[in-house]
Amino acid sequence: MSKSQKNKDKKKRSGIGKFGDNFNFFNSMWLILIIIFGLNLLIPAVTNMQVKEVPYSTFVSQVDAGSVTNVDINTYDVTWTTEEDGKTQAYTAGKVDDPQLVERLEENNVTYSTEIYRPTSPIVSFLLSFILPFAIIYWLMGKLMRRLTGGNDGKIDLSGGGGFGGMNFGKSDAKIYVKSDNSRTFTDVAGQDEAKESLEEVVDYLKNPKKYKAIGAQAPRGVLLVGPPGTGKTLMAQAVAGEANVPFFSIAGSEFVEMFVGRGAAKVRDLFKQANEKAPCIVFIDEIDTIGKSRENNMSTNDEREQTLNQLLTEMDGFEGDKGVIILAATNRPESLDKALLRPGRFDRQISMELPDLKGREEILRVHAKDYKMGANIDYRYIARATAGASGADLANIINEAGLRAVRNNHTEISQIDLDESVDVVLAGQIKKNDILSAEERRIVSYHEIGHALVAAKQSGSAPVEKITIIPRTSGALGYTMQVESGEKSLYTKQELYNQLMTLAGGRAAEEVVFGQITTGASNDIQKMTKIARAMVTQYGMSDTFGMMQLETQTNRYLSDNTQLQISGGTAEKADQEVISLIKRAHQEAGEILMNSREKLDELAEYLIQEETITGEQFMKILNK
Repeated sequence: MSKSQKNKDKKKRSGIGKFGDNFNFFNSMWLILIIIFGLNLLIPAVTNMQVKEVPYSTFVSQVDAGSVTNVDINTYDVTWTTEEDGKTQAYTAGKVDDPQLVERLEENNVTYSTEIYRPTSPIVSFLLSFILPFAIIYWLMGKLMRRLTGGNDGKIDLSGGGGFGGMNFGKSDAKIYVKSDNSRTFTDVAGQDEAKESLEEVVDYLKNPKKYKAIGAQAPRGVLLVGPPGTGKTLMAQAVAGEANVPFFSIAGSEFVEMFVGRGAAKVRDLFKQANEKAPCIVFIDEIDTIGKSRENNMSTNDEREQTLNQLLTEMDGFEGDKGVIILAATNRPESLDKALLRPGRFDRQISMELPDLKGREEILRVHAKDYKMGANIDYRYIARATAGASGADLANIINEAGLRAVRNNHTEISQIDLDESVDVVLAGQIKKNDILSAEERRIVSYHEIGHALVAAKQSGSAPVEKITIIPRTSGALGYTMQVESGEKSLYTKQELYNQLMTLAGGRAAEEVVFGQITTGASNDIQKMTKIARAMVTQYGMSDTFGMMQLETQTNRYLSDNTQLQISGGTAEKADQEVISLIKRAHQEAGEILMNSREKLDELAEYLIQEETITGEQFMKILNK
């Protein structure tokens, strides 16, 4: 270990460093002020307890009685002590013009003294009263300003100075990582083959810049990673730095946004200064939409975010493209970014990191499983099929949940059962052990779930039923029916979407067919049905009335499914009527399927009540019997 590294470690252990500097300077100032304030309160209080203030007549009587031992005669008061019961007591009294005082003291053999007056020089008095306080204040303010600017003489201190309350004025909070034995590489990133292929060129440029300079080619200055949360954007940026074996600067966009205008811009300047000194390197800005939002609707001309964005644009234009500083940024909201930030020469390349497909999910599961002790016969393909729409973070969570379950059950390794249960936990929540349904509620839930499964099984082209359960979960579900596609599904026909509407309506239809009444158990089904039917009419061009006219647009592709209407009120009413018509028709046809299969409905529901959970294989065996 180098000497400088040892000193850094020593500072960390002793509390010295960035936090230690802040504590030693600012906290010491506060501590001194508190001590001075306390002494100002404490000293008079203690003094008042030791010295008794009495009238001057008491002093005269005590002198005449011979109990006074010594007297201090001051300008405005008289202080003396007496011996009472072997204890010394101090007194003070306001001075009175008494010409006989000295004579009385001498008669009673009292030792007395008075203060010696020495006139103070006017120059010394002026220095002590005015110059010294201003000098101290000036020194403290200078010390404070050097702290706030992050260095000396207004310069940025790159060595790691302090700040005010943990805030570094003008100093970036970027975390610097360098190549190490556990650095991330492309082998740690799965399910994003297209993104890796696009970034391999950046890695090659950082490794071999000469062959690009030979023909005048330059690597992209900025690469923007966009995609839903949990798809591995930060991991991908780390992998690029690991593959290229270059320093990696990581900072979140929110760390640029400060309370005072100008501080964010100063942090941007410092970040790029550090990056240029460490070039070639990777600078990664996570959640760049925090500072890179569009300025179209921003009326402020002195906004902190806008100044920070302007400084970022200036710095990206200022550094030389062949120096080897590559800016990687990540966001879930690319539509909100300023157009000036996305133009060529700044962020030249935009790489989409979408949710993984079936093959990608299986690869991600295998990558995360390397860190766990897995059983010999794990079916990763099945878990991948059961988790359609899951992100890489979701899949990592599923593996970890399986590990936690294996530990709880005292297993020596993770089994397929652990993984299957972890999928249920992530999708529907933990089992609610204390939520016990009554016998009547169990019957209703059982018929409800069999209604879903039976309608799905009677259709052609629907995903096979994999599991049916009536065990309550912490998500609020009293039971659920799991369908798993046999392969990856990217496109859905109008009939397939309509089949989904019928399957979702099967639960409520079963309640009506068997019990002649409806319950609140279909609330989530209704929500999903409305969403699918509305999308068919307003987004997918599957409407008989509007055809291929788009009525709604998504406001945010990656963070939510919220949409915005682009039509008049009259058109919106017609769209609502068509959505209602679709849902009603699907509900009616689901009811007809169940009435025509009433015997199987009863048989399957009774079997589910007894078993609580049945597999798709058991379901189909009874159905086809």
